[in-house]
Amino acid sequence: MTECPRIADQLRRAFDGKAWHGPALRELLSDVNAVKAHAHPISGAHSIWELVLHIEVWTRAALGATQGHAMPKIVGTVEDWQSVADASPEAWDGTVKRLFQVKDQFAAAIEQFGDGRLTEIVPGRQYDFYYLFHGIVQHSLYHAGQIALLKK
Repeated sequence: MTECPRIADQLRRAFDGKAWHGPALRELLSDVNAVKAHAHPISGAHSIWELVLHIEVWTRAALGATQGHAMPKIVGTVEDWQSVADASPEAWDGTVKRLFQVKDQFAAAIEQFGDGRLTEIVPGRQYDFYYLFHGIVQHSLYHAGQIALLKK
């Protein structure tokens, strides 16, 4: 197995399961309903829903970079930490569905990316794709840990 398929595997494990670290995002979110996702059990902390939106935004931006789009400035923008406008069960289901759809698209893009391109600089950034791909996995796991804590 070459490097890109290995990175894609790590992404899938972080999101879908069989990860060494513990519960993956899919496992963590499987019993979360809209009410629990929207709750703010810790004052000043993000909700589970906000964390899911945040993970999706960064994963979608990274996917775009694999397609030649410049990584947008996300930090410090409204897009980085979105508010939940519609807290309905249908909106929550759609949020979770979009998260896993973009993960599937990104994992497929990484698999097909080609190891020779990993040292190319990400459009709009000063780091390479190797750093970006691993960073998205690490970022997603970091926030998965926060979700696990919020569920307790």
